[in-house]
Amino acid sequence: MGEEIKNSIDTDDVTETLDKCVKYYTLEEITAHNTSKDTWLIIHDKVYDVASFLEEHPGGEEVLLEQAGADATESFEDVGHSIDAREILVQYYIGELSLDDRGKNNSKDVCVTSSGESSSWSTWLIPAIAALAVGLVYRYYMLEHKSS
Repeated sequence: MGEEIKNSIDTDDVTETLDKCVKYYTLEEITAHNTSKDTWLIIHDKVYDVASFLEEHPGGEEVLLEQAGADATESFEDVGHSIDAREILVQYYIGELSLDDRGKNNSKDVCVTSSGESSSWSTWLIPAIAALAVGLVYRYYMLEHKSS
């Protein structure tokens, strides 16, 4: 009765066992799966094989094919998928994005922009100068026609 039962679960062993159950895919592996017969997506660092879902997708298969073989997290979240859609997604889960590839720019289209400082002042200064110039030309034009 006074005997204690010792729980000796080593959390490192549990983590190691879970890691063995999860398949990790490199970004290079995932990008090769970008066709209608072989369609993989990355959403929140999880990899999904959605080829069998293409025809069922309410937004059409083109939407999924545009993101095939790449990180679709932003597109997935921008649409505002329902809880039901998120539950459906779980059944297409095949693994995780490799830890080495996480945080890399995974999008297909890379937009290059100039530094934020130069574009921030130009977005308001150029239109302001243009409006001022138009106002001055209009005023000059009106004064010339009144005096004639």
